[in-house]
Amino acid sequence: MNILVVGGAGYIGSHMLKTLVGKGHIVTTIDNLSNGFRDAVVGGQFVKGDMSNRDLLDSILSVKQYDAVMHFASYIQVGESVLHPSKYYKNNFSNTQILLDTMLQNGVKKFVFSSTAAVYGEPEYTPIDEKHPTKPVNPYGQSKLMVEQLLGDYDKAYGLNSISLRYFNAAGADPDGELGERHNPETHLIPLVLQAASGRRESIEVYGRDYDTNDGTCIRDFIHVKDLCDAHLLALESLENIGESKTYNLGNGNGFSVQEVIVTAQKVTGRSINVKDAPRRDGDPPVLVADATLAKKELGWEPKYSDLETIISHAWEWEKKLAEMNI
Repeated sequence: MNILVVGGAGYIGSHMLKTLVGKGHIVTTIDNLSNGFRDAVVGGQFVKGDMSNRDLLDSILSVKQYDAVMHFASYIQVGESVLHPSKYYKNNFSNTQILLDTMLQNGVKKFVFSSTAAVYGEPEYTPIDEKHPTKPVNPYGQSKLMVEQLLGDYDKAYGLNSISLRYFNAAGADPDGELGERHNPETHLIPLVLQAASGRRESIEVYGRDYDTNDGTCIRDFIHVKDLCDAHLLALESLENIGESKTYNLGNGNGFSVQEVIVTAQKVTGRSINVKDAPRRDGDPPVLVADATLAKKELGWEPKYSDLETIISHAWEWEKKLAEMNI
């Protein structure tokens, strides 16, 4: 298939690009490199640019017939979205509408969307399935839900078929060691813990030890980035073969606590990690775990790297590489 990957120089997008190229697909990546890295684009054609640039998108999509577009070009920091909602609604929603409109103008009607568990807001029950009410509590989650709603309307009105994939906690790194997580600033737990192990960070803070969980720390559902990519590939194949718009959760269905992550990281790295306790953060629910039964049933998806030690081991190999390069 001929695929356009929007945001293919970022964390998940770059892993997806490698997966697509490895399967023999023809891939073009567009990324403005505001959060991505040119050296993370490991194959296909690269175009530096922004999805807000309608003329640029049109020039790409009109040159050859694309089978589908995969979208990873969102801003993802919850705290920043609260402070700067305009930035999030403009990029995550308005610019996505520009992308969709330009796709339609060029006859491209298959779309895989990188969504988020943040559309659910505070969990009313766990594990969370797709029937759980969607009540985002921040502009990040709201902007993603608005795109999902837009996709529903575009399906009915224009026949644009889409699959939205609601990630829980993406983690890990390319098992080959070629790619990994490089956010700046880093906000995800596992890379922060590993930076403390490598010495690139003085310590890791644990926000609250008084939750109603086995060890008092929050529980999250960590899903390996390669498993995410496999799900995207299956979503792409579903759009090609069935052509029905759907929404799926992506998670392991297994929750690991913050304390478990730290203990496992110490085991994997063989290093002590300096831990500092801090008060709870507002809006941190005790448990966030996915029910991904629907994706497994309908897409035939099965996570291959679901154990925490493997996820952290792959991330540690990447962190050692970054530490050596002093990045």
